[in-house]
Amino acid sequence: MIARALLSAAALLASLATPALAQTRDAIAVPVLRAEVLVSGDIVRIGDIIDNAGSAAQIAIYRAPDLGTTGSLSVAQVLNALRAHQVIGVDTRDIREISVTRLARTIEGKDVELQVARALERRNGLGDAASLSMKFDREPGDVRLEVGFTGGMQPTTVRYDNRNGRFDVTFEIAGENGAAATKLRFTGTAIETVEAAVLARSVERSEILKSSDIVVERRPKAEVGADAVTRDRVVGMQARRQLRAGQPVRPADLAKPDLVQRDQNVTLIYEAAGLYLTMRGKALENGTEGDVVNVMNLQSKRTVSGTVIGRGQVSIAATVLRPAQTSEAPAVPAPVAVATVDSPIAPKAE
Repeated sequence: MIARALLSAAALLASLATPALAQTRDAIAVPVLRAEVLVSGDIVRIGDIIDNAGSAAQIAIYRAPDLGTTGSLSVAQVLNALRAHQVIGVDTRDIREISVTRLARTIEGKDVELQVARALERRNGLGDAASLSMKFDREPGDVRLEVGFTGGMQPTTVRYDNRNGRFDVTFEIAGENGAAATKLRFTGTAIETVEAAVLARSVERSEILKSSDIVVERRPKAEVGADAVTRDRVVGMQARRQLRAGQPVRPADLAKPDLVQRDQNVTLIYEAAGLYLTMRGKALENGTEGDVVNVMNLQSKRTVSGTVIGRGQVSIAATVLRPAQTSEAPAVPAPVAVATVDSPIAPKAE
């Protein structure tokens, strides 16, 4: 009976001990290697590399890659670093290489330029941000910041000298959890530009400009002046002088096209209420719409003046249709004898 009692007690102890051992094994989780690691700081810790790192999780073992970049580590290299800190029995899951990416906030270069332009907008005579052309002393490219800097780009210092176009702009970007703001400074030159109609080819004097002759480009306002013209105002106009390719067109370079050319056969038109007369003429000079030009009447050979009203058409006044006046005194018609009526006519005597 004593032996039987001892066996029962041993069985009871064994049944009680088995769950406890199982719980102990479960509590000690096996460290497991990660294939991809994301870090937000400048160092890589054991806890970033493996799951279930326990008390060793905060131990730093590598320097992180540059902001916004990814590096790689061989598993053998990682295991050696872990053993140095008594981390063993790691489940590698047959991974051969670990990629480590350092997280970052990226501000694209085009956004940096836009923020600088907005800071300079309408400062010291400059125009809108969209009209500014900037050249940085050092191209900003993409700016990468720690992920904790989540604030907007706030300009704190803005300087612009309109004599030489130099700018100096400093921004602050706030961080999380009360971290000190980071600063970004940019320097360079900025000029205001305007859209200008530019000649695609050289043009001779009196040539009519076509749509294909004009391209629209942004040019420095100081080069073009305040009287830049648009494509619509250029096409169909006539060049007052010879113009070269690449030259911005100014209003002074343009004139309305000549509708009448010297030595051109034209139509002389006289129009009044209920009357419309036309005659052939020969232009003695060039003229655009509204110009007064001299024209020879091919019938009378007289020179008359008229107003250009259309292509090859000149309107003349009624006075030019009258006979030409001479320096001689006009002939006075002789008086006409008129019968008197003082007394009745006597009857004829038989």
